[in-house]
Amino acid sequence: MTYVMLVGTDVALLEGLAQSLAGLGHRPAVTTSLSDARELAASLPPLVLVIDRELASSAGAELLAVPIAAGGARLLYRSAAMHPAPLLPALQRAVLADLTLPLERHRLAALVQSVGDRAKATGKSPRTTPPEQRAQ
Repeated sequence: MTYVMLVGTDVALLEGLAQSLAGLGHRPAVTTSLSDARELAASLPPLVLVIDRELASSAGAELLAVPIAAGGARLLYRSAAMHPAPLLPALQRAVLADLTLPLERHRLAALVQSVGDRAKATGKSPRTTPPEQRAQ
């Protein structure tokens, strides 16, 4: 189960993706602004951060201030009708993939699964303790 944060202004698209990811067993969260994402990630960093490319372009290096879990990844997305917005070189290097959604939703699901599996294999995935074994 991978915690995925989806950030963008197209709420209908993000909710559809969230439902698809939840159906695959992941835990999605949707926010509409970078400041909301930063606040939410401060308490629980996502393993995968999926953000609108236009929002990332306007935010610049501020996007790198949004924490992600160890072994996590940042993914960008844009709609098919939009031309890719320019990105800072540091941001380009910090991004695992640039997707065209919803056309590449299966690729998104595969990337989320791959990042989750990689984190689990390297021991960087968050551990969940069963309730009966937790300290009281």
